[in-house]
Amino acid sequence: MFERFAKDAREAVVHAQDEARTLGADRIGPEHVLLGAVRTPGTVAAQALGRLGVSHATLLAAVRALPAHTIDADALAGIGVDLEAVRAQVEASFGPGALDAVSTSATPKGHVPFDADAKKLLEVALREAIRCKHRRIDSGHLLLAAVRLDDTTAYRALAAVGVGPAAVREAVTAVWTEVPVG
Repeated sequence: MFERFAKDAREAVVHAQDEARTLGADRIGPEHVLLGAVRTPGTVAAQALGRLGVSHATLLAAVRALPAHTIDADALAGIGVDLEAVRAQVEASFGPGALDAVSTSATPKGHVPFDADAKKLLEVALREAIRCKHRRIDSGHLLLAAVRLDDTTAYRALAAVGVGPAAVREAVTAVWTEVPVG
């Protein structure tokens, strides 16, 4: 599949590894692929999100604000655990933000593997390219894949900055009218 990647999509994958390391992740997730796709100004994804008022820095802040592990408060309440009460008690004992961005592993060295959601994002990017009848996969296809996978951290980060699927599709299409797609 990677042989079909345009230069900006290949760079996005390389940058995704750097983004994962920077954020202290032991695997590359869809949020890292998304950040990698918009990291370099001038990529289709960066231009599209730029049209929507979203920069790499804005998106990075949204990713950092996401909970490290999504905890289902309703499920915990079902077994008698009040998540907000637990959080309040921990913060009272250890200070505000004590549960935020806790990492038990050191920053990974060498190759950082993709998690299942990131692999799925890459597969959906290929499907987006095929759907659009494009021979190459560029960062625009990666961005379109991110908004199709509504159960991922990439989608939640985009939603957190107020960007939805319809707006992304429109912005990517607009960039493609100005930038040739392979």
